[in-house]
Amino acid sequence: MPKPMTTAHRPHAEMKPALRLCVEGLCVERGGRRVLGNLSFALTGGEALAVTGPNGAGKSTLLRTIAGLLPKDAGDITLAGVAESDVPLQTHYLAHADGLKAQLTVAENLDFWASYLSAGESARSFPVTDALKLMALAPLADIPVAYLSAGQKRRAALARLLVAFRPLWLLDEPLTALDAASRARFCAAMRDHCAVGGAVIAATHDPLGLEDARELTLGKAANRSAA
Repeated sequence: MPKPMTTAHRPHAEMKPALRLCVEGLCVERGGRRVLGNLSFALTGGEALAVTGPNGAGKSTLLRTIAGLLPKDAGDITLAGVAESDVPLQTHYLAHADGLKAQLTVAENLDFWASYLSAGESARSFPVTDALKLMALAPLADIPVAYLSAGQKRRAALARLLVAFRPLWLLDEPLTALDAASRARFCAAMRDHCAVGGAVIAATHDPLGLEDARELTLGKAANRSAA
């Protein structure tokens, strides 16, 4: 099992943002159907939240709404010290799609995302070479993504979270296609992110692998407040 990352590995480890996300009375409709109704919860830096529930319960909708990709019909999404319109700039959203260019190498993909997403925060991010090592991708750095397995592509997508620091990770089924060793490796990355004041919200059907993670269940009568 991979060892957890330590502050010696993290250039931004000394910076612990006072993160507090509040979702209050959130309602979202899609295609004329209310997917989320009067949903409220709060999350602070250092915490992880596993969002569970059956297909169609609104797990992906919740993540996409916090990320600013879907409009809300009612309610508030606030991040302490950040204007609501700027909340998406503090988040990393990882969807089912890996967000990688097939013709580029793994390193080239990460170089692109580091440049595109950093927005002046590069001093708080992992160098691409370190992110490759931490996700066991160093031997594949010069391989075009098109030649990778599904699990290798997923690890490359997850490495994107490391090369541009953003405090709130929004993850949609992050463990999909990962073997046991890769799951353990990414769980270590999530623990480390929380340890330096970041937070994680993950929609998942599988155990997240974080012992202290809270759980929010969506579905029938499940759009309720979560302390």
